Amino acid sequence: MQPKRTDRLELPKPDAISASHSRKVAAAIRVAIDAAGGSISFAEYMQHALYAPGLGYYSAGAAKFGAAGDFVTAPEISPLFGAVLAQQVACVFAQLGGGDLLEPGAGTGALAVSVLRKLRELDALPGRYLILEVSPDLQERQEQRLRAEVPELLSRVTWVAQLPQNFSGVVIANEVVDALPVERFRISAGKVLQARVSAEGPRFAWSYADAPAALQKAVTQIESELGVEFAEGYESEVSLSARHWLSDVADAVSTGFIFVIDYGLSRREYYAQERHEGWLRCHFRHHAHNDPLILPGIQDVTSWVDFSAIAEAACSSGMTVAGYLTQADLLLHGGLQEELADFSKLSMTEQIKLSAQVKLLTLPAEMGENFKCIVLARGDLSVPPALGMSDRMHRL
Repeated sequence: MQPKRTDRLELPKPDAISASHSRKVAAAIRVAIDAAGGSISFAEYMQHALYAPGLGYYSAGAAKFGAAGDFVTAPEISPLFGAVLAQQVACVFAQLGGGDLLEPGAGTGALAVSVLRKLRELDALPGRYLILEVSPDLQERQEQRLRAEVPELLSRVTWVAQLPQNFSGVVIANEVVDALPVERFRISAGKVLQARVSAEGPRFAWSYADAPAALQKAVTQIESELGVEFAEGYESEVSLSARHWLSDVADAVSTGFIFVIDYGLSRREYYAQERHEGWLRCHFRHHAHNDPLILPGIQDVTSWVDFSAIAEAACSSGMTVAGYLTQADLLLHGGLQEELADFSKLSMTEQIKLSAQVKLLTLPAEMGENFKCIVLARGDLSVPPALGMSDRMHRL
């Protein structure tokens, strides 16, 4: 769901506890900056702000999802999202004769609940539902939710600290890749500069230095592939960590599919000349803005996903791209109509509520167009029927 866009000065004021926590995170980042000689890469800053043990946004205990948090994800908008995904999973399990399901970064556990419920209805429960979660606090909340809503299925759920090996089944990564640290770059006098973060008094500030070899190579390859030269002052991001992450996940899968769902674009769209300020986005109390250097540790910092890079990383790991489509098409062609079969039997109040949920999930101005799903496959398997409809692989 797209939050309200706002100017930095219009952001809600953090409560006292959140403000105190942010100061602790900022202090830890300053220590890292001092240790590095005065500045760190933006990717390092993002890693500290989001994932520093006990301090980072995703590692500490503040509410992140839902009305009390900073943003809302599709599984929290409606269980319809998970139900449609479960139909795709059931198609895969039917071919494999069973299998496991892995969800990295399971948020509040809402997706796990809706997927497990639907798979039980389809008589296609996984042998194991594995959750890879970096936050002890979120793991606790996930377990509480599962215990409250599907206690009879909790025995199938296992929290893991690292990727399993020889995994057979389906991986669902919903809004995971956008939160992985990205490198920020700027073109200046024909050179690629790396965006870095330094401390200026009580605030953090941008600084720039010659890009290290890996970033320089990545930007040069993008220009070469697209047949462009980025203009003077052009700024954007490269997610080297997303490529490494996808490669690690792909290497763990012996047979099955990976569903990556996130807001993003193909490379040509991502690095269009008119997008000369990049795709960084921050979320704080349901307000979106573009300043990642404020509110460290208490706001989400993300970047849209270059799905072409995801496809490349998968292919380099021996997987194939089985489909690339919008979230709207995934839902509309993946079984949403079946999930709404009893719509006319609902009360008027329930119909209005459900209609609002469907609109948020599928309308182009909401999540329907901006969110994409790329499906990656390993093994001699047929793709779920939804993936053959409105496929956009040619855009990658």
